[in-house]
Amino acid sequence: MRFVGDTLLIDARCVLCNRWAKFLRRRLKRNSDFTILGQDADEGVALINDFPAALQSMDTVYLVRNGRAYVRSGAAIRVLLSMRWYYAMLFPLAWLVPLPLRDGAYWAVAKLRHRFGRLDD
Repeated sequence: MRFVGDTLLIDARCVLCNRWAKFLRRRLKRNSDFTILGQDADEGVALINDFPAALQSMDTVYLVRNGRAYVRSGAAIRVLLSMRWYYAMLFPLAWLVPLPLRDGAYWAVAKLRHRFGRLDD
């Protein structure tokens, strides 16, 4: 399954992830081909099944950009490229932060994200 533009896969039951998605939708570039899907949605499951085996079992945010999957802080930083210019200009600065620190901050938020609440079916 292929989408035009970027596709962000989030945990649709996570309140924090849904708030982030709402924040992003308001700040995307105009006429942006950016799709936000839940990982449990049929389209999300189909995309994840196309990933390499090592990525399929990760409990993380995914960004599919130009046919390539990005995870963790790498995905979050690349989202900046789809946002309006004043957010997109933060992209090069975000890469100055060393990967262990970026992923460490990502893991800290990811570990605590369910404390903000959970949307159950």
